[in-house]
Amino acid sequence: MSDDSPLLRVEHLSLSLGGRTILRDVSFALREGEYVCLVGANGSGKTTLLRCLIGYYASYSGSVLWWGRSGRTLSQKQLARRVAYVPQGEGRSAPFTVADFVMMSRYPHWSPFSAPRPADRQAVARALEMTDASHLSSRVVRSLSGGERQRVCLAAALAQEAEVLLLDEPTAFLDYRHQEDLRRLLARFNREYGVTILAVTHDLNAAVLSGERVMALREGTLAFQGTPRELMRRDVLERIYAAKLVLAPHPTAELPMVVPSVPEEQT
Repeated sequence: MSDDSPLLRVEHLSLSLGGRTILRDVSFALREGEYVCLVGANGSGKTTLLRCLIGYYASYSGSVLWWGRSGRTLSQKQLARRVAYVPQGEGRSAPFTVADFVMMSRYPHWSPFSAPRPADRQAVARALEMTDASHLSSRVVRSLSGGERQRVCLAAALAQEAEVLLLDEPTAFLDYRHQEDLRRLLARFNREYGVTILAVTHDLNAAVLSGERVMALREGTLAFQGTPRELMRRDVLERIYAAKLVLAPHPTAELPMVVPSVPEEQT
């Protein structure tokens, strides 16, 4: 991980929508090569925070600085050359083939009215292969299952060849095998290619096994920043989730994991 200045710095970010405060005084930094997971209960502001980072919401107070430059001054194309965002449910009704859908992610690299180049086609083919989605290339996106569509959306982000991946529930809709495949793929991209990752997830266990650092939102405030081991303490988790959780040691990772509790009538 680089010791240089953070590629992303968020300072005192607050946002209200429809008269309701969604984010309150959120501050953090993301450094080149980091893999950070963002957790928190439903409605805690995780997706909204990602949307502020990409400029979808611009009415926030505070600052979002990408490579030292205010996000408000960056065009969508300028940001997309360096940052790829995969939202929840992306492409649900897209009438395009998978190959065309993934090719569209190459637009930040095109000049006006230019046609796809061989390098674009190679990037698309490579991304589809990496996400085990090559066999879907001629399918229409809206005909795919939720898991297939999720893999195609990740392929589009990878084909974009950005330096930073912002992922909103990347394993949603995936079966166990593809969840594990995706975790390994993201770890490889982070480790071998230096891609910086900020991933929102509801899966605490996946977060602590994947990220070198974890952040947690609670009711719009940043309630925790630290290592996976620091997060996986009962008092910390109960403060974040306002619920009692059962922890047990992972057999090989030497980290506590959240396990299901047994209903009282079964004990």
